[in-house]
Amino acid sequence: MADVEGIIENVDGVALITTIRVHYRCKIPKGKRAEAERALGVHDKGCPASQSVQRGINVEYSADFEEV
Repeated sequence: MADVEGIIENVDGVALITTIRVHYRCKIPKGKRAEAERALGVHDKGCPASQSVQRGINVEYSADFEEV
C-alpha cells in the first residue's frame, strides 16, 4: 500500500506540483528489515516514472515496514 501526496505551490504566478511524497506501508518477512530499507533507498534510481518527474519535481519516499 502507498499513500501519495502532491504539493502544489504558486511559482511565479503558476500553480505547479513542486513535491510528491510517497509513503509505503509494506509487509515483509521477519528478519528482512535491513534489506527492505536498503531497497527503499535505491528503488527510485531504477524507476522510470520517478526518474522522469524528478527532472522538475522533488520526490520524497518513506516507509513503515511490518515484519510478518
